[in-house]
Amino acid sequence: MTDAPSGSPLGRDYDDRRIHSGRTGPVTSHEPEPPFEGPLHALSRAAWQVVLVTGVASLVLGVVVLVWPDASLRVAGVLFGLYLLTSGVFQLVAAFGTHRTTSLRVLAFISGALSILLGLICFRGAMQSILLLALWIGIGWLIRGVTQTLAAASDQSVPARGWQVLLGVVTFLAGIVLIVSPVESITVLMVLGGCWLVAVGLVEIVTALRLRGAARQVPRAL
Repeated sequence: MTDAPSGSPLGRDYDDRRIHSGRTGPVTSHEPEPPFEGPLHALSRAAWQVVLVTGVASLVLGVVVLVWPDASLRVAGVLFGLYLLTSGVFQLVAAFGTHRTTSLRVLAFISGALSILLGLICFRGAMQSILLLALWIGIGWLIRGVTQTLAAASDQSVPARGWQVLLGVVTFLAGIVLIVSPVESITVLMVLGGCWLVAVGLVEIVTALRLRGAARQVPRAL
């Protein structure tokens, strides 16, 4: 009595067990999966990328403002007009809210209508929009300077009280300058804003590169 052949009659090199098992291709081993990335490592990697993008955007915007100040000023005027129109529409919609009293509805309606009117004036020409933008900033600084000075002068527990009073006075004077000579002041303010954007962009780029070096030291599994 002889043993049953364990292989195939076609020879030792041929094995039909692969066909019966449903596998037609070569048997390959599974590739190892990449190691798991922990939330702390992902957060550290995303942090320096966000700071880098913000820094580059600030730097580019600052260079554009410094190279083309007149065009940037016109664009700022147009954006200011769009802001007034949008805020005016939202205020008109809010004026008809059911949760508001009659007096608040009237105030919201007047404020919204005035914002829309000023926004339409901005689109009549570049000078009108620049003038309104300068007056808007000047009045805001004027009110902020008065309130900050009075708040710091009346409350002795305010930290750095002297500096708060000084900052309020400087803000008040800057608002007066913008109101008295709006066009010249807004041009100087635009140039200063461009310099500030360039400085902030450079600082953020350097900070992002340092964060990148620190992020590499965070273990991937964390």
